[in-house]
Amino acid sequence: MPGILGELYVHMTWSIALQIVLLGFIGGILSGFIGSGGAFFMTPGMMNLGIMGPVAVASNITHKFGKAMVGSKKHGEMGNVDKKLSLFMLFTAFVGIRLAVIVMKSLFNVEGHGAGSSAAADLYISIIFAVILLFVALSMLGDIVKSKSKDEAGPSTKITDFLGKLRLHPLIYFPVADVTVSLWVILVCGLATGYLAGTIGVGGFIGVPAMIYVFGVPAAVATGSELYLAMYMGAWGALNYAFEGMVDIRCTLLLYGGSLLGIYIGAYGTKVVKEVIIRLVTSVIILLCVISRIVAIPVYLQKLGYIGMDPSYNIYFNMISKGLLFVSGSTGALLIIVFVFKAYFQRRKLEASLAMEVPASA
Repeated sequence: MPGILGELYVHMTWSIALQIVLLGFIGGILSGFIGSGGAFFMTPGMMNLGIMGPVAVASNITHKFGKAMVGSKKHGEMGNVDKKLSLFMLFTAFVGIRLAVIVMKSLFNVEGHGAGSSAAADLYISIIFAVILLFVALSMLGDIVKSKSKDEAGPSTKITDFLGKLRLHPLIYFPVADVTVSLWVILVCGLATGYLAGTIGVGGFIGVPAMIYVFGVPAAVATGSELYLAMYMGAWGALNYAFEGMVDIRCTLLLYGGSLLGIYIGAYGTKVVKEVIIRLVTSVIILLCVISRIVAIPVYLQKLGYIGMDPSYNIYFNMISKGLLFVSGSTGALLIIVFVFKAYFQRRKLEASLAMEVPASA
């Protein structure tokens, strides 16, 4: 649909292109580390660069396919992928994505193909983003705070235990995750994961917590399994949005330019960083990204005429939103890189020490 493309596409400059590559790199590190797909960072990041919400979501979910394929392969080599669990969630995830595309298209067409309708879609994306991810972040932080110590901290099993007592048949056993889960619970979580992936490009922040807190899956296996699921969701989402003419292939390729390197760094980090640290880094980054998106909401409200704010203030709100987003993502990525390199040098030091002991014992 050329009309939509003409209205929504941003003029691509070298500055914007490099920033999208940086978004991809940071998002790739976060994706490999916490299994989110990194879209919680990249989707609002592209919106801050002037790319309209529908195109940011569509381009990011298209990018999600290839990156998830690389990430799931890496996690699969480490034994972190339960393919059976992912495939059981897949059917309703497809339904959720299709529903999300229908809603997005209807919002975009509310007032034609002008700025007003784009602002409606952007506002919708931002509100869904803020509400859902705020709940996820606060839940994870609360769980960590309640733990007695960092060494003993583990994910809450209250939901898992409650559902276990209900025993909603049929129950299915998943060998890699070593959990037994009701089929109905799996289908509902798959639908929610797909709908959010299609709405804001973020499926992992429902899929991963659902696997950990609802199914009782270990964090590393939840990360790998969600990436395996995301590979298929990304392909299906790309097809649905491409038929609506909302995928900007330039943005997708630029995201790939940074993320395919970053995801390897993040995936390695899951093997050398304590699970409680993974959850702490995840929750703090999400919280900062949520605040970043909340700051941008007045801009869309002003464009839609819901508030009488001076339009000249929009640039300041956007700058604050963009700054918060990059600080959160960059800090998180830097921490992960530090953990990875620290573990790498410790391993090299241990190998060197063992090599020196062999001749002495001989």
